[in-house]
Amino acid sequence: MNTRPPAHGFPRRPVRLAALAAAVVLMATGCSVFDTADDPSDAKSAGAAGDGMSVVMVTHGGEGDIFWDRVKKGAEAAAAKDGINLTYVSDADPEGQAELVRNAVRDKVDGIALTLAKPQAMKGPVEEARKAGIPVVGLNSGIDAWKSSGLLEYFGQDDGVAGQAVGNKLNELKAKNALCVIHERGNVGLEARCAGMRKTFDGKFENLYVDGSDERAVSGIVTATLRQDPTIDEVVANGAQYGLLAAEAAKKADTGARVASFDLTEELVDAVRGGDIQFAVDQQPYLQGYLSVDALWLYRTNGNISGGGVSPVLTGPAFVTKTNAAAVAEFAANGTR
Repeated sequence: MNTRPPAHGFPRRPVRLAALAAAVVLMATGCSVFDTADDPSDAKSAGAAGDGMSVVMVTHGGEGDIFWDRVKKGAEAAAAKDGINLTYVSDADPEGQAELVRNAVRDKVDGIALTLAKPQAMKGPVEEARKAGIPVVGLNSGIDAWKSSGLLEYFGQDDGVAGQAVGNKLNELKAKNALCVIHERGNVGLEARCAGMRKTFDGKFENLYVDGSDERAVSGIVTATLRQDPTIDEVVANGAQYGLLAAEAAKKADTGARVASFDLTEELVDAVRGGDIQFAVDQQPYLQGYLSVDALWLYRTNGNISGGGVSPVLTGPAFVTKTNAAAVAEFAANGTR
């Protein structure tokens, strides 16, 4: 672990992010791009007349993934409140994500929020940001690596703890043979969840690795696995879209296996209410996006560091079951849960 104190800071004069130029550069890398300044009707989220601080959020989320839409929506809300020029970019490839961080450093932005799904790939770019005096906060992935990576703060779920909670929940439900579906090999957060489940679950337990970019293949592999071993009575998916796929696969397999899932969408909440999904684990992605952007504004304007730079700020886990799903449904429909 790096024990050297963080070299975070801000330039003496706020540096504006040239939204169009940055977007051109970033799109050339093949990533997905969102810039609040692209919508002229939303002057607040573009920092009124562009006078606000500039923040880039860099995630490993895939384009079109509803989970990351919620993270982005929370980030937008914080940017609108704080008058921040926000640019959202993503690349599922760790080297591509690292290059996006380097682009933000070269643009001399005022702050960076990023995910650490593959922490090793982020070490170099984060160090470059530190040397440039740009504060970096983490969100969503990398809770065990954020301090050693030199991040100022971290907002997210402790995936290991969440996994242990799910393992205990499965024990309460009398499950005997569980399958943990990992849709992105090497993602430290997903691995930590399944490892946590393995630690507390009393029954038989196995990881199933699938390619999350091929939904048809995911459904087919889960169906085939359940048919090959009809004693599997619980499937735990690591994302809402995969939870819905697993529920379909369980119906096709017709072995009586039940399904639980991490993360929420409106459709998944409806599935919990209807009984197709036993329960879901909410890590509140909207809150992760909101807090990470707002934290950079607070650090700049008041020197605040959430968690004191020592402890992460936890946004989950929270269980959504048939008994409380109706209370969550309204927010899920709004795209904020």
